[in-house]
Amino acid sequence: MAKQKPTSRAASRSAALKKSPSPKAAAKSAARKIIKAKAATSKAPPKPAAKRPKQRIAISHHREEDFKADGLRTYAQYRDLGIAAASHGLAQAHVIRLIGPCNPAEVSKLHFHDVEFQMVYVLKGWVKTYMEGQGETLMKEGSAWTQPPRIRHLILDYSDDVELLEVILPAEFKTVELAS
Repeated sequence: MAKQKPTSRAASRSAALKKSPSPKAAAKSAARKIIKAKAATSKAPPKPAAKRPKQRIAISHHREEDFKADGLRTYAQYRDLGIAAASHGLAQAHVIRLIGPCNPAEVSKLHFHDVEFQMVYVLKGWVKTYMEGQGETLMKEGSAWTQPPRIRHLILDYSDDVELLEVILPAEFKTVELAS
């Protein structure tokens, strides 16, 4: 039979305290467990990702005859870069050539686009814009900006030679014109 070591009452209490947490620590531990359980049950199961068709390569070389006046704005010509077709509607990209001289009565209409992402890069010339929360901004050759989804904006003025590269997700979207 193995011998047991005699222990003092203080040593027994110390060992017991190490085994069971204080009431305050026990309450914190219980609260953590409840929070973790709620977080685990409140998370919606992830939706399966939609299977997109395989994207293909899109190559577009500059050709003057590719600029068409069949886009969103009557005062602009668009050169489709083939991204919408190649990405099966995931995104679109085009070069926009605004036709000068600028007529503020025609171009300065407050609107927004129902998009997930929009980015514009000034290839040539300049354009003066207004964006909600940003105010008026002059964008020159080499300037770029993003427009968050549904941000209200308008064009105030532009140079006669302005060309913009615009990338938008998704390729198909609604534009909503607002009363000024």
